[in-house]
Amino acid sequence: MSILDKHKVIEKNASLLLVGSLLVVSIGGIVEIAPLFYLQNTIEKVEGMRPYSPLELAGRDIYLREGCYLCHSQMIRPFRDEVERYGHYSLAAESMYDHPFQWGSKRTGPDLARVGDRYSNEWHVQHLSSPRDVVPESIMPRYAFLKDTPLKITDISRDLTVNSQVGVPYTQDMIVNAKADLAAQADPNADTTGLLARYPKAKVSDFDGDPTKLTEMDALVAYLQMLGTLVDFTKYDDATGYR
Repeated sequence: MSILDKHKVIEKNASLLLVGSLLVVSIGGIVEIAPLFYLQNTIEKVEGMRPYSPLELAGRDIYLREGCYLCHSQMIRPFRDEVERYGHYSLAAESMYDHPFQWGSKRTGPDLARVGDRYSNEWHVQHLSSPRDVVPESIMPRYAFLKDTPLKITDISRDLTVNSQVGVPYTQDMIVNAKADLAAQADPNADTTGLLARYPKAKVSDFDGDPTKLTEMDALVAYLQMLGTLVDFTKYDDATGYR
């Protein structure tokens, strides 16, 4: 009896086929899952990545609250058309501190993985306030109310603490100084020495253009201006990592 004839026996017997399928799936599952029990991290570390600053984290919460992720992904796929339009394809490490990540699969609007520093703060404020003033074909809703809504966070230190409990490496120093760091990042006249030591490359600015109050617009623009700016891809080699 040839091997093909033996295979026909399995195909014609539902019980044997079920047992064989379970055996193959079990072996495949063990091969994929077992290494996770002894590997400390499955994501390659990339120079420059850090946790969100308190203001960026607050902005990200607003981004999620307003459902921005429903129309904008944050994952540039490794295809020529995507890389030419948006920039270097996304690395897993760029989402390692996201809970939940913002990869997405639907793009009513453009991908935002590299939107940081691409436009000015004024552009973002105008775009969020009245999208069609800067992008006539846009169908994005208006978010002008963010500029008039004070940023109210009961306890930003608690937010950092909760994130640290799920693996984000916020230190005790970061948690203790969270409230001060949040206010300092939106105040160009503040002493930001400690802020920048804790969060390198953090953008410090009066993001919404109104120095009299800290608003939700400040937080959201701070978050958007950070996206894709932490990794220096001029030093990154796709084959071996950093040069």
